[in-house]
Amino acid sequence: MSEHHTRAELFRSLHTAGSPLVLVNAWDAASARIVAAAGVRAVATTSAGVAWSLGASDGDVLGRDVAVELIGRITAAVSLPVTADIESGYGATPAEVGVTARAVIDAGAVGVNVEDARRGAGPPLRDVPDQCARIGAVRGAADAAGVALFVNARIDTFLSGAGDVDETVARARAYLAAGADGIFVPGVVDPVTIRVLVQAVPAPLNVLAGPGAPTVDELARLGVARVSLGSSVAEAAYAVARRAADEALGAGTYGALADALDYGTLNELMR
Repeated sequence: MSEHHTRAELFRSLHTAGSPLVLVNAWDAASARIVAAAGVRAVATTSAGVAWSLGASDGDVLGRDVAVELIGRITAAVSLPVTADIESGYGATPAEVGVTARAVIDAGAVGVNVEDARRGAGPPLRDVPDQCARIGAVRGAADAAGVALFVNARIDTFLSGAGDVDETVARARAYLAAGADGIFVPGVVDPVTIRVLVQAVPAPLNVLAGPGAPTVDELARLGVARVSLGSSVAEAAYAVARRAADEALGAGTYGALADALDYGTLNELMR
């Protein structure tokens, strides 16, 4: 079995209800190596952080080739399994999403997040048959490559403002039938709702965490299988840059830099 296949099987095995896989999302090779050195069991990208690092906004703006090239840099930088946030698939049609999935697999990733949000005019979410076709295309690309890609179907019912549990569960079951392996419902932090989703969705549940969310231990007790920090780590890192600039240009001091990783530590991680 190739190293790629071994990583894919390992990543799949890390999704256990009650003992969640904690993902501190990275956006470039350096942040991937930093979180790997901290002891994470896998590395996940954040599409927002990736886009920002490349000078683009989040939301299906970044082109497929640029995104895949960055994913390849991250997979080459760490020895851990890497799962890639590919937004809604960088393609207008299911076939194009399948092309993206194959490119991401060829770049070394063993998992993907695929979201059902729609951009532009119209409803905020794709209709279920369309999204199922897109997920099916990802599954088909993985099967053709012979890689047990973990397809994490992101459902944006709560981020879109509706917060309909019944619709979320219905979408989850449809996406699983189409070939998804896990369900990601960002925007849910209420323990009661999380418990309902864990019990109703027959697959590993991924929760987006951050300030105000239950702790990892609390999410474990609720039966969550995966905890992601999403774009919040990149946001915090860029906030340091903003505070340092404001302070240096204002008071002329440098307190914002006091807790920085030192040059030697960072340089050694890049060797």
